[in-house]
Amino acid sequence: MIDSASTSITIHDALQRSDEMMQAGITLRELEQILLHVLGQSRTYLRMYVDTRLDTAQTQDFIALRSRLIGGEPLAYVLGSQAFWSLNLKVTPDTLIPRPDTEMVVTTILELPLPQHACVVDMGTGSGAIALALASERPQWQLTATDFSNEALHVAQENARVHGLDQVRFCLGSWYDALDGMGRFDVIVSNPPYIDPADTHLAGLTHEPITALTSLELGLADLRHLIQFAPHWLRTAGWLVLEHGYDQAETVRNMLTARGFKAVRTVRDYGGNDRVSLGQWAEPLVD
Repeated sequence: MIDSASTSITIHDALQRSDEMMQAGITLRELEQILLHVLGQSRTYLRMYVDTRLDTAQTQDFIALRSRLIGGEPLAYVLGSQAFWSLNLKVTPDTLIPRPDTEMVVTTILELPLPQHACVVDMGTGSGAIALALASERPQWQLTATDFSNEALHVAQENARVHGLDQVRFCLGSWYDALDGMGRFDVIVSNPPYIDPADTHLAGLTHEPITALTSLELGLADLRHLIQFAPHWLRTAGWLVLEHGYDQAETVRNMLTARGFKAVRTVRDYGGNDRVSLGQWAEPLVD
């Protein structure tokens, strides 16, 4: 049994799950991730040196991080980072934890017929996941990332600095207000809040910023706003690409079509759920 009074434990000890941990749903993989973080070693090292003892500082660090996990804090916040695309991104309680399914947004944009020097804006960037993934794949593109949270924007800027993605411009502001004075874009992309405030799934997301999760009008208010005003900021033949809830695809497609977008379609995520809808603004804005 490992407790806060322990001064030294072995790798084998650290990877034992107690009844408390199993009841909390903590997996062996999560314990391994914490241990890898504390030791700065590889998973192979854990397998080969199971009887190696952590020193006192490492033991206390491991116990402290494990306690946060038992308390329900997501692993990404415990470790302070989350893998997304080919990047390891800093995350804090000021940002959402990037989900693997959001990578489908990146894939969808990379497959669009865009100019060599496309101008792209990621609205509500959070940790910078979408914008920085695109910048890492298309260094010749002009990337802008916006967020209404100054704290989140600072996290995204740090992630850009760490990965040497200096071509990304960051702007503070709520949705299109952040673009004041800028020109038009070839792509507007967003993973906006789209969860209904009454959704029972929110009970499992208490550590993430609620403003980045929920939206009024059954989760559709921000999606509707983005669709309504996108033509004012899109170049002719530009694209609006939106992540949404698994059950919102038909509604989002209908909103895109009603607003005048063409080539409207939905892309499924890794789990086979409708996740990304997009449309092309084919005509000059007349209203």
